[in-house]
Amino acid sequence: MKIVIIVPTYNERENIVPLMTKLKEQFRHIAHDMHILVVDDNSPDGTGEVVRKETEYNKNVHLLSGSKMGLGAAYIRGMRYALGELKADVVFEIDADLSHKPSDVPQMVAALEDGADFVIGSRYVVGGSLPVEWGLLRRLISKVGNIVARYLAGMYKIRDCTAGFRAIRASLLKCIDLGNLRVQGYAFQVALLHRALMLGAKVREIPVDFIDRTHGKSKLGLSDIVEFIINAWWIRLQSSRTFIKFVIVGASGIVVNLGFFTLFIEQGLSKFLASPIAIELSIISNFLLNNYWTFQWRQAGDSVHVKGLKFNAVSILSLGLSYGMFVGLSIMYPKAVPQVHQLLSIAPALLTNYFLNSYWTFKKGANVVGHHAEERQKDDNGNRFGRKLDTLELPDLTLKLSDRESSRL
Repeated sequence: MKIVIIVPTYNERENIVPLMTKLKEQFRHIAHDMHILVVDDNSPDGTGEVVRKETEYNKNVHLLSGSKMGLGAAYIRGMRYALGELKADVVFEIDADLSHKPSDVPQMVAALEDGADFVIGSRYVVGGSLPVEWGLLRRLISKVGNIVARYLAGMYKIRDCTAGFRAIRASLLKCIDLGNLRVQGYAFQVALLHRALMLGAKVREIPVDFIDRTHGKSKLGLSDIVEFIINAWWIRLQSSRTFIKFVIVGASGIVVNLGFFTLFIEQGLSKFLASPIAIELSIISNFLLNNYWTFQWRQAGDSVHVKGLKFNAVSILSLGLSYGMFVGLSIMYPKAVPQVHQLLSIAPALLTNYFLNSYWTFKKGANVVGHHAEERQKDDNGNRFGRKLDTLELPDLTLKLSDRESSRL
C-alpha cells in the first residue's frame, strides 16, 4: 500500500522537523510505501521553507502550500492531492505539534491490514489518555466536545469522534464528496467520520496517549467551537429521520402546552398552577406520539408499562427543569406575557425528554438491526461504500455490517 501521512501546518517551524524525523524512523518498521505530505497555510514563521528544503533530498516528503482557511480546508486540500497526484491507498491525519506519537502509526497500519476502513487513534478507549498537564477546564472542553459529537450527531458507539489522529482507506475517501462537507475548521473531523459511517465503513479505535504541545500555540478558536456545534446540529437535522419526527412531535407538544395553558388561564386558574399541568399534558402527548410513531420501529424489549415508568421518571425531571425556569423568568420579568415565559421554559424539557427517552426509555434492543436502513447501493467505483444510513441508527448497524463484510475488504 502507498500510505500518505498528511500534516497540516501553520507556524509549526519548531515542531515539523522533529515530527518528520520521528515519522521516518517508524517507516523503517512498516512494510509499505510511506510518504509525508505537509499542507502548509503559508506560515509566516517559515514552516513551508523548512519543509521545502527537506523535499530536495527526500522524495517521500511533499509540500503543498495554500491560503489559511482552517484545519478542515487544509485536510481537504491535502486529501485531494494525496488521492489525485500521489495515488495514495491510505491517508493519515496527524497533528504537527507532536501531540500524536509517531510510534503509534505502525499499530494503526496493522488495524488497516486487519480489515478496518477507518482507524482512530482514540483518547477515550481503555488504554488511551489525555495529557496529565491539562487542567479541569481543558479536559472539560475536550470531553464535552466529544459528547456533543457522539450524542448530538448520533455517533454514540464511537468513543472519540473528535480525534485528529486517523488512518483512512482511499477507497472510502473517494466515495465522499469532501467539498460537500461544508466545513473549514475542526468540525471537519466530525463531518468526515459521520459520512464514513453513513457509507458503512468499518471503524476501529486504537488507544493512544495524547501529548500536550511544548512549542507554539493551539489554533483552536471560538469560531471553530461555534462551527463545531452548528455542524453537529446540522448533521442531526439533515440525516436523522428519527430526530425530525421527534421535532415534529415536540412542535405538537408546544401547541398542546400553550393551548391548555391559555385555556386554564382564561378559566381563572393561577398561572403557577396552570403551567405544570399544561407541561404534564404536553409531555404525555409527546410520549404517546413518540411511542407509537417516532420510535415504534425500535423493539426496545421493555413492555409498555416499563417504558411508561421510565417515561414518568424522565417527565418528573423535565417538569422540574421547565417549571423552575418558568418560575425564574416570572420572578425576573413579572410584567412580561406569561405565555412567553411558558414558551421559553419548554426548551429544557424538550431537550431533556429527547436525550433521556431516546437513549433510555426507547433504547433499541441488542438484537435489532436498524429498521430504516436504505438498500445498499454500489458507488461509481464499484466498491462497497455506497450505503446511506439514518444517523440515529448508524452505530449498531455499521458494526453488524462491518463484521459480516470484512472478508470482502
